[in-house]
Amino acid sequence: MLSELLNKHRLRQRRKLRVRKALRGTSVKPRLCVIKSNKHIQAQLIDDEKGVTLASVATYSKEFRNTEFGRKSKASAKVLGEKIASKAIELGCNEIVFDRGPFKYHGVLAELANGAREAGLKF
Repeated sequence: MLSELLNKHRLRQRRKLRVRKALRGTSVKPRLCVIKSNKHIQAQLIDDEKGVTLASVATYSKEFRNTEFGRKSKASAKVLGEKIASKAIELGCNEIVFDRGPFKYHGVLAELANGAREAGLKF
């Protein structure tokens, strides 16, 4: 059992590194990093040159906590995409680099990306 979990974790780390090795965010074109767990989704705009997070939004934040968007779903992913896009546009960033991490571009991640595109981000 333990070896299966270690192998699963190792494969996940390899997928993450394979995707992220070519992605770098700048202050002009930040990296949109998406993290999803079993219950929640989180999106961050990251400037890799300075090593800082420019903006972030999550389903467990105060504004979404006791609403219908407080859990992981396609509807909440779309709202998160729109919210992170509005924060990026406030910062003056119209273009981003999308970082899916070890997750497939499917379902919740695709909805978050579509929400961000509809709100005006280009990637």
